[in-house]
Amino acid sequence: MEAKLLAVLLSWTVKLSSYSHPGIPPEIDYKPYSFFIENACAGYEKCDVVAWYNDKGTIYIDERLDGHTDAYTRSVIVHELAHYLQDISGEYHTMNCDLHAKREREAYSIQKQYLNTIAGRFTAIYMNFPPCVE
Repeated sequence: MEAKLLAVLLSWTVKLSSYSHPGIPPEIDYKPYSFFIENACAGYEKCDVVAWYNDKGTIYIDERLDGHTDAYTRSVIVHELAHYLQDISGEYHTMNCDLHAKREREAYSIQKQYLNTIAGRFTAIYMNFPPCVE
């Protein structure tokens, strides 16, 4: 992903959230879909994840999205950037299933705000996140 686009999307995410700008963006790495099944979906094969933040400074994006800059793809990155900001804020330093769901709802809300702002109209998003394993 182009550094300039990532910087713009990070700025949008900060603007739409209550989090401070971290000064540096996370790492971006493209991986095959099988990576997401194994790492983000705990082996659940019917998981529709195309991006995942690992809570260690790296956002993984499905390699099928490499080079895509359409509004929806950018919104997926904004969603993951929200997780990056959540992580470095320390607000979710401990994680259970309730906090996992709260964190996802917040990231989806930021993603939806981004889409609604740049599209200039209401855009619906289906919330679908990996199962929580405690």
